[in-house]
Amino acid sequence: MRISMKWILSLVIVLGLNVTAVFASQVTVLSIKSSKMDREIPATLILPDAYESNSSQRFPVLYMLHGAGGNHAEWNNLSNIAELADQYGIIVCCPDGGVTSWYFDSPIDPTYQYETFVAKECVKYMDKNYRTKAKRDYRALCGLSMGGHGAMFLAIRHRDTFCTAVALSGGVDIRPFPGNWDIKKRLGTIEENKRNWEKYTVINLAKDLKNGELAIALDCGDNDFFLGVNRALHEQLNDDGISHKYEEHPGVHNWDYWREAIKRQMPFIAEHLKARP
Repeated sequence: MRISMKWILSLVIVLGLNVTAVFASQVTVLSIKSSKMDREIPATLILPDAYESNSSQRFPVLYMLHGAGGNHAEWNNLSNIAELADQYGIIVCCPDGGVTSWYFDSPIDPTYQYETFVAKECVKYMDKNYRTKAKRDYRALCGLSMGGHGAMFLAIRHRDTFCTAVALSGGVDIRPFPGNWDIKKRLGTIEENKRNWEKYTVINLAKDLKNGELAIALDCGDNDFFLGVNRALHEQLNDDGISHKYEEHPGVHNWDYWREAIKRQMPFIAEHLKARP
């Protein structure tokens, strides 16, 4: 559904409503073809108001990833990401990552090839169909929980495509959780497929980073079950001389935390996307 900002403002005037915030001008559900998985996959697209009002302007893109058990609609439904897209002049694309894909191209399940879908097929679709700034300096990834893992995983493995990765309560080391969230369905059991678990965990992938290759931010609640792995990644990045932003705040693994976290992290994302404040 396409919502016009002019229509919203007209309604506000007619009804005499007193509002303090206006949502982004267009929120649409896309259907993006995945050639690798041979099916259409949904994505929520948020276009800032400036996209409609300036027909020649091009925009950076933030790819927002949901957590395990979630879907593409959650970021728009449960946070103020549409307002933030409007405020910062950023296109936001929220691709569906399957219930528990972990954003892998699963080496054992050909129906779960979400690394290719997000990092290649979605990016290609967006650059072809919308006025994006089609360079890696204008593409960022951000996600929560499984999506926080996904943001770091995809950005590290596709540094030629993305410039920025932000993980909110991210599962940045999967190895301590061998029985959780269907990870073993994507990689095989850790006992029989240890190489997959070592190869696909973010904390190991991050050892390959060179300072300045990615703008990285980690944000986790002080009572989150992923706090330990976030602290471990933070310490490893420090030891390896990789500049990054790290924050802990009071909170647990829930939307109350993530709504505040994305508001905290949007200035960082916008700065590295060279977006307007």
